[in-house]
Amino acid sequence: MTVDATTDAALVAASDLPGVPDEFQRLWTPHRMVYIQAGADAMRADCPFCAAPHKSDEDGLIVHRGKVAYALLNLFPYNSGHLLVCPYRHVAMYDEATDEEVAEIAAITQHAMQVLRTVSRCDGFNIGMNQGRVAGAGVDEHLHQHIVPRWDTDANFFPIIARTKALPQLLGEVRQAVADAW
Repeated sequence: MTVDATTDAALVAASDLPGVPDEFQRLWTPHRMVYIQAGADAMRADCPFCAAPHKSDEDGLIVHRGKVAYALLNLFPYNSGHLLVCPYRHVAMYDEATDEEVAEIAAITQHAMQVLRTVSRCDGFNIGMNQGRVAGAGVDEHLHQHIVPRWDTDANFFPIIARTKALPQLLGEVRQAVADAW
C-alpha cells in the first residue's frame, strides 16, 4: 500500500502493515516440535535416559558421567541449566534404586548445584522427582531427579499468562558451560 500526501495516513491501521505485531506476541521455540510431533508414545518406545549414555556427551546433553548415575540437561527445560540426574540402570521408582545409586544421585545433585551457582549465578533451586505418570513424570519408566535453577528475577508473566518460558541460552551452550565447570 502506498501512502501519498493526499491520503489520510490516520486511516491506515497499524495492524495492517507488515511486521507490526498484533495483540499476540510470539516466542519461537522450534526445538519443542520434536517433542510435540513425537507424542507420548515415543517416550515409551525408546527410553531417552537409557539411550543418552550411549551417545557422545554433546549429543546426549550429558554434563557428568558417574559410576552408577549421570547428569544431563533436560531437552525440554523449565529454565536454562535445568539438569536431570539419572541412574544408568533402567529403574522406575526411587525406592527401587540401590543404596549406591541413591548415594551417587545425591552426590551428583550437590555438585550440580555448586556448578550451576558458579556458571549461572542462580539464587535457588527446585529439586524433585515425579514418581509415576499420575504424579507428572514425563518419562515414568526411568528414575530421574530434576535440578531447576531459579533466579530472583526469573518470575515474570510468561509462565503465568502465556504458559511459556523464555530460555536465554541454547542447550549446547549451557551443556558446554556446565560440563566445563564440572
